Amino acid sequence: MTDAPRYLGSGTVDRDTDAASLTGAPPSHLPSRLTITLWDFSWYTRAEDGGPYASLDAACAKAAQLGYNTLRICAAPLLLFGALGLDDLAADLEIEGLGTAPDGGFYGRGTRWYDAPGGYRLNLRERLLELFDAAARHGLVVIPASWEYQQSPAFARSPRWFEAIDAVPLQDRYRVLADSWDRLIGALTTAGHRDRIAMVELHNEVDFSILPALAEGGTKELQRLRELHPDLLVTASYGKPPHLAMHTVPDGLGAAQFHVYSYGVLDALQQEIDIRSEGAAGFPNPAFPNPALAALLRPGAPSAADYGRLAEWKYRATVVTDQMFYGYDWIDPDAWDAWLYNGYGEYREVMRREIESRVIAIAAWARWKDVPAVVGEGWIGYTPLHGTFEEGPVGRDLAERGISAALDHGVWGMVLCSNAAPHHPLWADEAWQLRMNRRILTAPTS
Repeated sequence: MTDAPRYLGSGTVDRDTDAASLTGAPPSHLPSRLTITLWDFSWYTRAEDGGPYASLDAACAKAAQLGYNTLRICAAPLLLFGALGLDDLAADLEIEGLGTAPDGGFYGRGTRWYDAPGGYRLNLRERLLELFDAAARHGLVVIPASWEYQQSPAFARSPRWFEAIDAVPLQDRYRVLADSWDRLIGALTTAGHRDRIAMVELHNEVDFSILPALAEGGTKELQRLRELHPDLLVTASYGKPPHLAMHTVPDGLGAAQFHVYSYGVLDALQQEIDIRSEGAAGFPNPAFPNPALAALLRPGAPSAADYGRLAEWKYRATVVTDQMFYGYDWIDPDAWDAWLYNGYGEYREVMRREIESRVIAIAAWARWKDVPAVVGEGWIGYTPLHGTFEEGPVGRDLAERGISAALDHGVWGMVLCSNAAPHHPLWADEAWQLRMNRRILTAPTS
């Protein structure tokens, strides 16, 4: 008889003794943690009088007051520095939004990110420098990215921006992006803002944009841009990284800036009401809205035919479908929320575990590659502007689970929630944002 302990194999040995240490070292002049507010393209598409970004200085001051230290934006590099013959447009860009609907309101009024009334003009190159100046005054750093092959040009009155970038052959798009970023970085450097760049994203969500797969030329251009600017973190972001096969993510990323969404019950609702499809047989499709969606619409909602359509080029310039614009503009947000709350119990555990496991997968990949990990968007998904499911107790619980997992596994930067920004109602919940930002910024990094 032996007194030796039972041997259960190497799987019982905990080798990750310092899981909370950062996955990779960020540049020393940047904050030890990034707490990110997602301003995307809204910092220039919602700059109307009285809008959330009418004053960039006031918006930056408020972000700093709430405890944020990082802005993530679309810097529109193709429009501003793409050498695509758009300099005059960049200097006098008319923001229209999605256009005027037949009832006199504007399309996108019930959506997030697309609720832009428009009606003004701006010099976007000057405004970019104004943003960096304001960020500097309030101690913020900036993650400049591009949403141009996903939606940014759709907000302009003129289709020239979209037509110019759409005319770039698919195989050349990453090269043109890298060249435009090189010039934009040079302009920011000349203006004294190089150290304010937290990282550069070649493009937002390359897997959900009008771009080839990143491995098809993107990583080559990323590496070229990194070699041109070796002191900067240069990467691209994924909307849905392959969490179960992270080894398939191509090499060359300077940071693991990946997004973590767990649609769960939201996806079940979207499938039931068929809201994310396109009217492939012509919009309005006679079968749209289906009875399930019709039951969730506000009283007096127009028919899809009476609602009308955006200018056709705007549908090609964005990833949101005609059915989504109609549905979100006319949904009853209380009915929408009630459906989600009633169905959430069935999805609660899977959504909580999915968020945690995805964060862990991202952090493990970043640690393997020795790069900083960032969750630049999360946690549930795309909901109507006035739906409160994600801002409410369920959504905040899921967000806090994601933040906890990120801190426990060495993620350098994170959003509180994709909806925690001046153009969303969650911005009004100051106490929660202050508490979460304090938690992030006081968490140990080693």
